[in-house]
Amino acid sequence: MDGPERPQTLNLQLPTGTDPASIRARVEAVELLLERSMRIPGINMPIGLDAIIGLVPVIGDIITTALGAYIVWEARNLGLSKWHLTRMGANVAFDTVLGLVPVVGDAADFMFRSNTRNLRIIKKHLDKHHPETRVIEG
Repeated sequence: MDGPERPQTLNLQLPTGTDPASIRARVEAVELLLERSMRIPGINMPIGLDAIIGLVPVIGDIITTALGAYIVWEARNLGLSKWHLTRMGANVAFDTVLGLVPVVGDAADFMFRSNTRNLRIIKKHLDKHHPETRVIEG
């Protein structure tokens, strides 16, 4: 008889290498932490630290912008084109500007998930240029 299933947890032992697979693992972990690390009870909506830290005026926005910029920096290390890096930077900047508006910015964190959008751009690049980094789930 198997025990109860464990919930998905964040692996805190992230790879430190500069290879594409290590970078993918780190970016996926940061995105999970920022956008989908918890669920709102009752409505089962995923939220992360981006929405929670964003509630703290100014300082919260600075922290979440820095974490979003980290994902863009890792994309630069992967060799994404300037177009993709600009697009990713625009996602982070748009999220930051929205976050500066009281109440509206906090609600926008649930709708506009810049880190998830940026992860999608990185995954598309990795799947095309580094297919060995794909993770098959299931």
